[in-house]
Amino acid sequence: MAKRDFYEVLGVAKTASADEIKKAYRKLAMKHHPDRNPDDKSAEEKFKEANEAYEILSDEDKRAAYDRHGHAGVDPSMGGGGFGGGGAGFSDIFGDVFGDIFGGGGRGGQRSSRGADLRYTLELDLEEAVRGAKVQIRVPTLVACETCDGTGAKKGTSVDTCRTCGGQGQVRVQQGFFSMAQTCPTCRGRGKTIKDPCNSCLGQGRVEKSKTLDVKIPAGVDTGDRIRLTGEGQAGANGAPAGDLYVQVQVRDHKIFERDGADLYCEVPISYADAALGGELEVPTLDGRVKLKIPEGTQTGKPFRLRGKGVSPVRGGGPGDLICRVTVETPVHLSKRQKELLREFQQEMDAEDGKHSPKKSSWFESVINIFGEK
Repeated sequence: MAKRDFYEVLGVAKTASADEIKKAYRKLAMKHHPDRNPDDKSAEEKFKEANEAYEILSDEDKRAAYDRHGHAGVDPSMGGGGFGGGGAGFSDIFGDVFGDIFGGGGRGGQRSSRGADLRYTLELDLEEAVRGAKVQIRVPTLVACETCDGTGAKKGTSVDTCRTCGGQGQVRVQQGFFSMAQTCPTCRGRGKTIKDPCNSCLGQGRVEKSKTLDVKIPAGVDTGDRIRLTGEGQAGANGAPAGDLYVQVQVRDHKIFERDGADLYCEVPISYADAALGGELEVPTLDGRVKLKIPEGTQTGKPFRLRGKGVSPVRGGGPGDLICRVTVETPVHLSKRQKELLREFQQEMDAEDGKHSPKKSSWFESVINIFGEK
């Protein structure tokens, strides 16, 4: 029976990239794998067909020969370049495509034993976050063992290449007509073995220890920002590179200011008289106090914007603003005389039919229009 076109087998176009071919083969191989379809001859044949197509189309030279001459260009029985001659076997293809699933590359590469990354939450005052700071942190972690210099071997002895995997960190296990890569059971993927382990770290090459680090906080950071300290994470096993430390910034709540990006907000309480008559107040900023002019007739909630008194963001750009929201404070603990004066004041206000309280008058008019006057 004539062979199907290899591009048709994988379901890709003739212009497909190497990555598209690989993805298509992986999908078919997982679908028709004999382990997933026991005693299914049809699935086994489709699996073999997909494998043959991938072996040709994943190789640039074989693919070029196939594109020029079809199956004749790659079939050794027809005088072509040779499907079975000198090419990668099925186990090599399987490892190349599925290596990341089963724990390693198709060429038996040693697994990385780089140390783990760490995260440290650093709480800052708003002033520290805005201006920048230099702080010390103490981080519990795994560091390279000083006794064995991180090798894991006793002083004066050496680390040996694993005899089981030959230093590759992986071995191939045959299952039927295909093989798959697995982590070496002797060295556990490290590719090395230690005959005489270090007494201090018991052959791990690292020990638990807290270390103190100086961290420079750039000006303008905010909650959620993080600072990466390369190589300050956990030490890798047996001398492998250390991971990184990520310092996560958390800005504490401030008693006066709230931050929103580059802008700061604060509430400024003013007296009833200042709101009515106007005046000048001192308001706080992160750089000291400034004068704020309050016009007469100021209503509660009115915002006043102080340009450039906010925060300069860490990622650049000009400083934000400080927005002061006025809150008119109702007087409390009034004396008898003060109450009498307020009643007199109220009577004079009412006598002028809402002239001095336009919002109040319009609100009552709306109520009457909606619900009617009783």
